[in-house]
Amino acid sequence: MADPALKTLTDIDPRTWEHPADRAALNALRTLPAFDEVLKKLFGFFGEKPVRLAFQANAVKASPTQFARVDRLYRQAAAALDAPAVYPVYVSQTPVVNAGAYGMEKPFIIINSGMLLLMEDDELQFVLGHEIGHIMSGHVLYTTMMVILLQLAERGFPVVGLAARAILVGLLEWYRKAELSSDRAGILSVQQPEVGMRAMLKLAGGGKMAETSLPEFIQQADEYRSSGDLADQVFKVLNLIGANHPFPVLRVAEMRDWFQSGAYERILHGDYHRRGEPAGAYFDDLAAAGRSYAESARTTFGSAAEAARRMVDSVFRG
Repeated sequence: MADPALKTLTDIDPRTWEHPADRAALNALRTLPAFDEVLKKLFGFFGEKPVRLAFQANAVKASPTQFARVDRLYRQAAAALDAPAVYPVYVSQTPVVNAGAYGMEKPFIIINSGMLLLMEDDELQFVLGHEIGHIMSGHVLYTTMMVILLQLAERGFPVVGLAARAILVGLLEWYRKAELSSDRAGILSVQQPEVGMRAMLKLAGGGKMAETSLPEFIQQADEYRSSGDLADQVFKVLNLIGANHPFPVLRVAEMRDWFQSGAYERILHGDYHRRGEPAGAYFDDLAAAGRSYAESARTTFGSAAEAARRMVDSVFRG
């Protein structure tokens, strides 16, 4: 059921909310000479259905009679974003506060039970809208590949040698920036900017709102915004420590930049690109912004190209 207080962003094209750094990083990934081949080989080995069932094996599908709160909030988020399909949502019993969108041809969403305990309804709707954003932006295939490689690396599986780790570093670099895009989708799904920032506050520190101060957290985020190019340097540090999400404080800083650019308000007033329409001036501007991130993306991914080729030659071709 749609929330009558929410505007339906009819036929919104996901490029409307995509962050330039996300698009630049993903384009850089796709230019790796062996990347697509590695992708096909990896999923050819595991297969679509086994991968999907493996993710869903320890979870319960949300519906009007199972985790009805999750089902209701998902439907409200999907209606606001005018999602082109229904994506199944599963709840997995784990205290780790996290969620994800996965799959290949049939995307789905998994919410950890720890997220349900920590988040209020509007914050949980933001999280679900964030995951819908990942699916609509076409992120899930690459996200699933990243998770599989991370799991293989943790278990010391021989396929994940130095070459595969180079690809994994590239995937982590892209995924952190993809989070910035999907944060915008989450905000559009709930249409209350402060909700996304509250969710980040809880992801950063946990606890209830009575124990924290959103204005003080925003002030903390403004320290990043006032430091110019510090965000790029933070991303480089995250590369070294292997994190797959950007810091919540940094995400709030990026949200604030987006709000203050006027883009959020323009979208709510109907000024956005619709699916099926040719790209216009807005996307020319977005492409220009993306070029400002491209050089750093090439630096990150360029060294992985030869490593990717070696992995294909030594592992998959035997």
